[in-house]
Parts: sequence; C-alpha cells; structure tokens
Amino acid sequence: MLNEIKGSSTVVDRAISGQGVWQESPLVGADALMKAHQSGSPKTFRLTERPFLELVNVRGDTRDPAFAKAVQSVIGCVPPEKANTIARGNGYTMLWLGPDEWLVYSDTAHDASRPAPLEAKLREVFVGQFSAAVDIGSGYTVLEIDGPKTREVLSRGCPLDLHPKVFGEGQCAQSHYFKASLTLVPLGGDRFEMIVRRSFADYFVKMMLDAAAPLLS
Repeated sequence: MLNEIKGSSTVVDRAISGQGVWQESPLVGADALMKAHQSGSPKTFRLTERPFLELVNVRGDTRDPAFAKAVQSVIGCVPPEKANTIARGNGYTMLWLGPDEWLVYSDTAHDASRPAPLEAKLREVFVGQFSAAVDIGSGYTVLEIDGPKTREVLSRGCPLDLHPKVFGEGQCAQSHYFKASLTLVPLGGDRFEMIVRRSFADYFVKMMLDAAAPLLS
C-alpha cells in the first residue's frame, strides 16, 4: 500500500510501506519554491506537478496493421499518425513525436512497489513485431499550468505560437522553455501539460516561476 499522499500538487517524494522503496520527484530541489508559489493560491497562473506517472516511449510502423492493433488492445486507441496530435484511451494519453515514435503517459500515478504495467503489456503484444516499448518514467516528470496568464508566462521562454486558434486541444509540440526541452500539450482553456526531462526539471521550475513573478505581483 502507498502511504497517503496529501496535497499531491506539492508532494515531492513518497515511501512504499514495507517495501524499502523510496521515490523522489525530480522537483525535490525546488520543493520550497513550489510550496511558496502554491501557498499564495495564485489565480492568474498556477504551476503544479503530476508526479510518478508512467511514461513509455513507443516505436513502430503504423503501416503495419498488427502494430496499430496491438497498441489499441492495450491503450484503447490507435497511434495518432498526423504530426503533433494526440490520442487518448484506457487512462492513457499518446503523443505523436515522429513518423514512427510516440510518447504514452498515464492519467494516474504508478505504484512503485509493483513493476510498471504499461511497458510490460506493450512488450507482450509487440512480440514478433518490429516495434518497441521503453519505460522512461524515471527520466521525466509531468507538470501542469493553468490561469489567464499562462500563455504570457510560456511565451517568455517558448518560441511556439500559443494562440488557441493555432495551437489548441488535441495537439502537442516539442519545443523548449529557455534552455530546457519540453513537450507541450494544450488541455483546453488556459491549461497545459508539460513533459520535462528530469535533469532539467529543477531549472525549468525556477525559470518558469521567475518569469511568472512580475505577472503575479
């Protein structure tokens, strides 16, 4: 059983009871900064983490019906073929990264006391195919931002055109925020999800909150 996680928007680590397993969020170094930001309950811009999600990199060929069928049997949707689009099913989101590459992440946190189920399920259905599934959850984290100033904060370090008529729900894009790479997913309205490398997560949060500070005063 997992220890109870209170205030998931600020949790940075968790222990697995009786298992000797400890998970640490990539944002552990920015914990005080995140808690200070969230304690102010900002209405114009809010940054939170969605820690400990499953993330799996998938490679395959959509021209092979067996590959699309295998993915759908596990995730509940076929891999999106149109550039920079997403698909959802069975509690997962699947992002197009390239003609033969996708990123899949879960809606809920993974229990670290058990093997990550998504990678195993995909590997099982991929047997005999020229395709692959690799768990990359330990190398990334997922952040969420919301509020009327969100696009302004993003535009300070991200070169994408963020106008909702150009970049909206159902799309995704790989870009950068200042010097940190990210994958950006609009959720509708002023909400976005961001997938960030673990090695850049601490820097990313500090830069984003610094960029947002003048807008929150």
